[in-house]
Amino acid sequence: MTTVPIQTQTSTTRRERWAWYLYDFGNSAYASVVLLAVYSAYFQGSIVGGAEGSRLWGLAVGIAMLVVAITSPILGTIADFSGSKKKFLLFYTIMACVFTAGLFFATPGNVAIGMGFFILAEIGYRSAQVFYNALLPEIAEPHEVGRVSGNGWAIGTIGGILCLVLILPLIVMIEGDLIIRASLVITAVFFAVSAAPIFLWLPERAKAKPLPAGENYVSYAFKQLSQTIKTASQFKEYLKFMAAYLIFNDGVIMALNFAAIIGAVLYGMDQTQLIIFVIIVQVSNVAGAYAFGTWVDRLGGKRSLAISIMTMIIAIIWLYLNQTSTGFYLVGILAGFAMAGIESVSRAMVSFFAPPGRSGEFYGFFAVAGRSSSFIGPTIYGLIAAEAAFWYQAQGETVTTAEQMGQKLAILSIGVFLLLGLIVLSFVNEKKARSFS
Repeated sequence: MTTVPIQTQTSTTRRERWAWYLYDFGNSAYASVVLLAVYSAYFQGSIVGGAEGSRLWGLAVGIAMLVVAITSPILGTIADFSGSKKKFLLFYTIMACVFTAGLFFATPGNVAIGMGFFILAEIGYRSAQVFYNALLPEIAEPHEVGRVSGNGWAIGTIGGILCLVLILPLIVMIEGDLIIRASLVITAVFFAVSAAPIFLWLPERAKAKPLPAGENYVSYAFKQLSQTIKTASQFKEYLKFMAAYLIFNDGVIMALNFAAIIGAVLYGMDQTQLIIFVIIVQVSNVAGAYAFGTWVDRLGGKRSLAISIMTMIIAIIWLYLNQTSTGFYLVGILAGFAMAGIESVSRAMVSFFAPPGRSGEFYGFFAVAGRSSSFIGPTIYGLIAAEAAFWYQAQGETVTTAEQMGQKLAILSIGVFLLLGLIVLSFVNEKKARSFS
């Protein structure tokens, strides 16, 4: 197998770590506004409308995830070998910010721009995470990866809360879709400003390696990935973890991308209420990130991850049985705490399993699992919600009732993915995996 020279861990300054944390601070604003509180509900209810809005939203998320799944392992390998993780990070960050701002032009009924610009912004946001995550082993020693990852997640969540707090008064005071679209421009600027320090303060410690004769970066990347696949038996525990992540991450992405739609359809929540809901969820997310960031270093990654997934399953069962908007807020608190653990612990576990000098490649495969599964999950959720709603209408239910019943049925699919992922995770031997890293 072709190997990449081992990268020597260099101690980092406080400013460099804060640069890494602040990037999470900015991209969490995108997640909070675009995916959670504002744009998803606006797209479903105003740009498209009805059950068809749920179907197209799931399809848009799925297309973006599929593109990232195809490109990220190749680009991750190139970034490792060329020492250019920050260059890729910059490109995709600009892409995310530009097209998030471009969603200002997504007026009601303009499905082409509303769906197309979102797909491009989502590709930028998700692809950038591959290279951002791959910088984690460069700023944290192995024994502190869990804490640093958890800190980044918590600080990032605070960024999402702050951005929502900035736009909430505007949406309360100014009615209409104009201010909703303007909030997306504010989010793009917030993301860009918060991301700037990572490019100014954090040096990339990995150095470019000379290419073998007759090779270019793309051909080398394919050969390296081919060799990795051929020798995958050396990384059996990592592959089992990826299989589990592929499944349970579906449940997380489905819950995240449809939370605002569920609130609007099942409980009649307006845009202001949805923003308040997401702020509350994000506060619990901060608590979860700090808690699991500590537990992963004490209890181990697998045990901490299992606890977070089981907590999320409880939240989904509660959501299915819940009948009130107050209960929806409480479910959100529990789910926010659990999701922080799932995401931050999963990110940390990749660094445990990745051989030195190959973090970009392994985080690229991490992205493949997450994004390819995310293509399946939201698409399935959207199809179930839409097709079930149409079926209930055919049985004589009103349009509103049929749409609500379709959402209820789709919620169960989230729990199925989480449970199956937990079962697969139980077969991962973390101690054995760490011995190969």
